[in-house]
Amino acid sequence: MNRINQLFQNQEGKLLSIYFCAGAPTLDGTADVIRTLEQKGISMIEVGVPFSDPMADGPVIQDAATKALRNGMSLRLLFDQLKDIRKPQGDRPAVQIPLILMGYMNPVMQFGFENFCKRCVEVGIDGMILPDLPFKDYMEDYKPIADRYDLRIIMLITPETSEERIRFIDDNTDGFIYMVSSAAITGAQKEFNEAKQAYFNKVRDMHLKHPTMIGFGISNKQTLESAQANANGAIIGSKFVQLLDAAEGDASVAIDQLYDALKK
Repeated sequence: MNRINQLFQNQEGKLLSIYFCAGAPTLDGTADVIRTLEQKGISMIEVGVPFSDPMADGPVIQDAATKALRNGMSLRLLFDQLKDIRKPQGDRPAVQIPLILMGYMNPVMQFGFENFCKRCVEVGIDGMILPDLPFKDYMEDYKPIADRYDLRIIMLITPETSEERIRFIDDNTDGFIYMVSSAAITGAQKEFNEAKQAYFNKVRDMHLKHPTMIGFGISNKQTLESAQANANGAIIGSKFVQLLDAAEGDASVAIDQLYDALKK
């Protein structure tokens, strides 16, 4: 069974997923960040593939992607860095939690989608989030290939997504549904207002077949608890990326600081 499906089967709620950008702030820190986050109790990790022209990313993640590209990060190098992530390293065990690549279509298309899927399987990636992949293209061209490799393509919904489309996504994807907290770019928020709560309630009351995770804007106790109360868990990106940069790539320091911030 795909590790994403296993995770939701084994743990129904209060999951915490972390996003970071591969290659930032240091080029060679990818594997260490992943291993450290798992050791610190993170449920799932989204590894960002840097791209020069992102659509959904706010200033913090854009800055990380720019640094990563300047450092020399590429999709080919990322796969090379991940080749032993599912194997023990010294006294550190093999990584068991789900790993998802999050990025944009341009680098993936340049790499070749089937070749991309093949490399994902070889290094132990479980799925992908491609925000600029049109759903029609997903259904016709990409889903059949991803299914053949047992990879999950995770789709995003927003407060503007119609109930009909949400159900269509629920019927035609697997793994989980990524609930973007607002129709805006990534970035920390102090709280989720009444409109966002209404959106969370609407989706929860639809009783979808697949689990949901809420991301964008989670950075403190209020937003974390709201996300975990209204979905199977929360996804944190910008806040962790900011802390990782300030800690000069020391993931242990950054995740401890994040845990502290989530108590306030």
